[in-house]
Amino acid sequence: MPTAHGRPDAELGFTTSYFRNQLRNTLTFQVTPRLSGSFRYSNIYDLTLGSGSKSEFLFDRSFSLHYQLATETNFRPAIAIGLNDFLGTGIYRSEYVVASKTLTPRLRVTGGLGWGRLGRVEGFRNPLAVFSDGLATRDAREGNQGGEIEIKNIFQGDAAFFGGVEYQATDKLRLTAEYSSDDYPFEGETSFDYRIPFNFGLNYQLRRGIDLSTHYLYGSELGVQLTFSFNPKEPPFFSGLDKAPPPVVRRADVSARDLGWPSQPSARANVQARLANALDTTGLKLHALSLDERTARVEIENRTYLAQAQAIGRTARAMTAVMPASVETFVIVPVVNGIAGSQVTLRRSDIEALEWDLDGSWKSYVRADIAAPDERLQPRPGIYPRFTHDIRPYLQPSLFDPDQPVRADAGAELFARYEPAPGLILQGVVRKKVIGNLDEATRESDSVLPRVRSESNIYDREGDPALKELTAAKFFRAGPDLYGRLSLGYLESQYGGISTELLWKPVERNLALGVEINYVKQREFEQLFGFRDYEVATGHASAYYDFGNGFTGQIDAGRYLAGDWGATFSLDRKFANGWKVGAFATFTDVSFDDFGEGSFDKGFRFVIPLGWISGDVTRDEFATTIRPITRDGGARVSVSNRLYNMLEDTHEPGLRSGWGRFWR
Repeated sequence: MPTAHGRPDAELGFTTSYFRNQLRNTLTFQVTPRLSGSFRYSNIYDLTLGSGSKSEFLFDRSFSLHYQLATETNFRPAIAIGLNDFLGTGIYRSEYVVASKTLTPRLRVTGGLGWGRLGRVEGFRNPLAVFSDGLATRDAREGNQGGEIEIKNIFQGDAAFFGGVEYQATDKLRLTAEYSSDDYPFEGETSFDYRIPFNFGLNYQLRRGIDLSTHYLYGSELGVQLTFSFNPKEPPFFSGLDKAPPPVVRRADVSARDLGWPSQPSARANVQARLANALDTTGLKLHALSLDERTARVEIENRTYLAQAQAIGRTARAMTAVMPASVETFVIVPVVNGIAGSQVTLRRSDIEALEWDLDGSWKSYVRADIAAPDERLQPRPGIYPRFTHDIRPYLQPSLFDPDQPVRADAGAELFARYEPAPGLILQGVVRKKVIGNLDEATRESDSVLPRVRSESNIYDREGDPALKELTAAKFFRAGPDLYGRLSLGYLESQYGGISTELLWKPVERNLALGVEINYVKQREFEQLFGFRDYEVATGHASAYYDFGNGFTGQIDAGRYLAGDWGATFSLDRKFANGWKVGAFATFTDVSFDDFGEGSFDKGFRFVIPLGWISGDVTRDEFATTIRPITRDGGARVSVSNRLYNMLEDTHEPGLRSGWGRFWR
C-alpha cells in the first residue's frame, strides 16, 4: 500500500519482489523533493482477465507517479496523491490519496483512500462523485496493448480505505502491518489463494542502500523483496581522486626588467611553451594564446574534467605562474570540437585574493564575466593534425523482450579519431563481442510500418564484428550565437547518410533553438559497408530550455524515420557531478493501433559518469536508454556530437552549475 513519504531527493531505487506467480521489478526516481516516478516490469503467471479469459503469463510494463502535496509537521501528517499504471495495460491501474504521520521516533501510521484496484475491498460510492460524472463503476482493461491514457477513469468508480503501521524495532529492523484494499481481481482467482486483506512484513537493512524484506501476504502466501538504492548526489568517492591543482602564484612588485618584455618575441614564445607544459601537466591542452601587456587570452581543450568550470579554474591557476607581472586580465575560452563555447574573463588580482577565501567559489563566479567569444585565435603551431585512439570495453543491454526480459552483450570497442584541422573530425568505432546472448533473440517484427527499428534484434545477431560508426564531421560557427554541424558517413549501427544541424544558443540565455535535417539509408544487418533498400529524409526543429536546478526541457518536432510526423517531449535532470536522468515521450500521426504494443514511444534515459563510480578524473560516461518496447513509430537517427549537448556546459548556465569546482 502507498505511503505519503518519498525517497530523498534524486535517489534512485530498484526493487525486485516475488510471491507465488508474481514477480515485480520496479525502478523509482525521486525527480524532485516531492515528485517521484516509477517504472514497473512484472511477470504474472496464470492471469484471469475481467471477461474470464485466461493468460498463462503476462509481461506487464507500467508507469506510476507520486506527488507529496504537504510535508509532515508536528501537527499535520504528510499528504500525497498518486497514479499507478497510468501508461500501461491497466492491470495495476489505481489512484490514491494518502496521509502518513510519525507518532514517535519509531512509530508511523498511514491511512488512505484508493480507487481502481485500490477501491476493491469494502468499496463504497465514490466520494468525489459530486466533482465528476458520478460513475459508480469503471471498466476493467482487457487485452490492451498499453500506452493509452484514459483520463475519464482517473478517480472514478468505487473507493475504499487502506492503511498500515510501521515500527522501527532497531536501527536496521522495521516491522510493518497493513490493511490492503486491493483484492487482486486479475490474479487472485487462480494465481494464488486470496483469503484476507491483511499483510505483515519485516524489513532488514543489510547495509546502507540494500534492504531485504520478507512478507506474509493475504493469509496464504510468503513473499520476499530486495531493494537497492543510491543517490547520484552521493558518489562513492566523495572528494574524488583528483590530483591537487597547481598553486596560485602571487606576483611580486613589477620590476624594471618587466617593462620591455612585449617587444621581445622570444618572451611570448617562452610564455606559450611554459603555459602549454603547465596545462599538459594538469590534463588540459593549450589550443591558442594571445598576449599583450595587460591581457592574456587562451583557448583550451578540456578532455579530462567533467566540469568545464574546474578546467577554467585550473587554467587560471597555471596562468598565474607563467604570465608576466603586468598581465592583469585573463580571458579563458573553452573549445569543443573546434568551436569556442564562451569566453570567461577573470581579473588576476581576484584569483590571487580568493584562492583561500571561504566563499571563494561564489565570489569568483560573481566577479567573472561570461560572454560570447569576441575573437578567434590561430591554433598554436604543431597542434594539428592529430590522431587519437583507444581500446575500451563496452556493454550493450537489451531489456523487456517477452521471450527473455534481460539480455546483454559485452566486448571490446576500438575508437579512432583524426583531426586534420580545427573543427574537422574523422572518427570510427568498431566492436567485437566477447560474451553475451543478444544473438539468441529471434522474435520477428509484426510491424505494419517501415521496419526502421523493430528489427534491431537482427542487427544485434548479425553484426559481429560491427562497424558502429565511420563519419567525417565539420563543426563551425555560422554567425553570432549560431553554431553548425555537418556529418557524413555511417552515422550509427543501422543508418548511414548525411546529417546537418544549426543551433542558435546565446551564451547567457537559458533558451536555445535548433534545426536538423538528415537524409539516411538503412544499413545491412552485418553492419559493415553495405546498405538495404530503405531510405528516408528526416528532420526536426528543436527548442531547449534550462529551467535551472539541473532541469532541462526539450521539444523536437518533425519527421521521423518511418515517415511519421510528430513531436518528442523530454525532461532531463542533470547533476553537477555529471549524472543525468531523463524521461521522454513521442507522439506522431501513427495511430496507436498501427504503432502496436506500447501505443507510442516513451522511456527513460540515464547518463552515468564513470568517474562517479571510480573516483578517477575523466569525462567518460555510460549512457543508456530504457524503453518498455522498441517499435517503429517515433524513431530518430542517432548522431554523435549533437550541438546542444556538446556546448551546454561551456555556456553560462552550465558553467554556473559547475562553478563549485572552480577552485578544485
